[in-house]
Amino acid sequence: MNSHHRQVFPADFVWGAATSAYQIEGSTTADGRGQSIWDRFAATPGRVVDGTNGDVATDSYRRMPEDVALMRELGLTAYRFSVSWPRVQPDGAGKFNQAGLDYYGRLVDELLGAGIDPWITLYHWDLPQALEDDGGWPERDTAYRFAEYAATVHGALGDRVSRWITVNEPWCAAFLGYASGEHAPGRRDPGDSIRAAHHLMLGHGLAVQALRDNGGDTKIAVGLNFYPVHAVSEDPSDVDAARRIDGLQNRFFTEAALRGAYPADVLDDLSAVVDLGFIRDGDLTEIHQPVDALCVNYYSSFTVTGRGNGRASAAAAPTGAGSPWPGSGHVAFEVGGLPVTGMGWEIDADGLRTTLERLSEEYPGLPLVVSENGAAFDDAPANGGGNGVEVADPDRREYFEIHLRACAEAITAGVPLAGYFAWSLMDNFEWAWGYTKRFGLVHVDFETQRRTVKESGRWYADWIRAGIGRKADSDSRLSID
Repeated sequence: MNSHHRQVFPADFVWGAATSAYQIEGSTTADGRGQSIWDRFAATPGRVVDGTNGDVATDSYRRMPEDVALMRELGLTAYRFSVSWPRVQPDGAGKFNQAGLDYYGRLVDELLGAGIDPWITLYHWDLPQALEDDGGWPERDTAYRFAEYAATVHGALGDRVSRWITVNEPWCAAFLGYASGEHAPGRRDPGDSIRAAHHLMLGHGLAVQALRDNGGDTKIAVGLNFYPVHAVSEDPSDVDAARRIDGLQNRFFTEAALRGAYPADVLDDLSAVVDLGFIRDGDLTEIHQPVDALCVNYYSSFTVTGRGNGRASAAAAPTGAGSPWPGSGHVAFEVGGLPVTGMGWEIDADGLRTTLERLSEEYPGLPLVVSENGAAFDDAPANGGGNGVEVADPDRREYFEIHLRACAEAITAGVPLAGYFAWSLMDNFEWAWGYTKRFGLVHVDFETQRRTVKESGRWYADWIRAGIGRKADSDSRLSID
């Protein structure tokens, strides 16, 4: 990336990395934490590809100060993390667990002491199992319980934390969790998945109101995952397939949150699957709450056909699953011919630029933040390696570089992009893939828990330091141009 691209980012641009609670914390029974749907799911044989779970993960619950020190070494100006709902409210309703709230208070204080701004995600998929036992997200009551939980966490931390993200990737939580069954809770009921999607969005809107009611310096966003969708040809069935997938993946959530209406064509698609009577009068008003930013998670793009000659899913489940596309199960996903990551996801940096430009055009004036962007590759320590870099991961470094270039091009085009968070800070428990996929800037030896900054992490650290006007460490070995 040339110096022009680097200079495009404003001085107050937010440079961060992100994680989620279940993927890194471990200590799943410590200090009063309750069971989550991911604890139950991972304990079920055949659900996780390597048979592992998040009981230990990267042990970050106990190693938190060490991990914050790593963030400081990387020069992060912000850290996006999620609060474990069952850690602070074991049953998802009723009594809150002070020990859990205190842990996040210590984390926030540690971050602030290191000069790192905390960005809290309230829901990153770890629903308390007790709420799932009562029906989970397909039940309307779960949205109200989420708002209660959000208000309590904000009441405990809102005096020190100004940046809040309500729900992360509701598409995944609803359709991978309740339609395809490849994520927790592992159900395969298309109708329930649609109910879950609506109630996740209702929970978002109710949580925004709860946070606003608490007052204080509170900036709120919702975190959505976006994919540009391309038809494999101009055949009407392929064009319709692209419309369907774009509608369910992208427009369903943005239109509800930012305009207060679900797209009519998507409702038509979904009405063939389930009676939509659970969408009550006034629900979209509750969902359509003012937000201060839109958080954009981006990894890849889709090429689709309606003629059934592609793959059943663009991100095939490791252990087999149903379709995560209710009403569009006939749509298949083609390989577009681009290089792929270790997940088999095509690397399409230009898709990030076009996504940001599309969102900026459709929702003008709304600040955007890239809240997740990263790639899994097969990397491992090289016993000292060369040039002192112990984990060489040039593919990941290049991935970040070309996607940051896409961000710079979007800013040049007028997109109000305010921040970028690399996914992920460290290797971790990668959901249904267990410990077989690594996304981290920091390598984790899952046996010893030793952390080692990868080549991509050192490159990112140099980039951040240059970007905020600080001279890179004198022992830096990596160019940022």
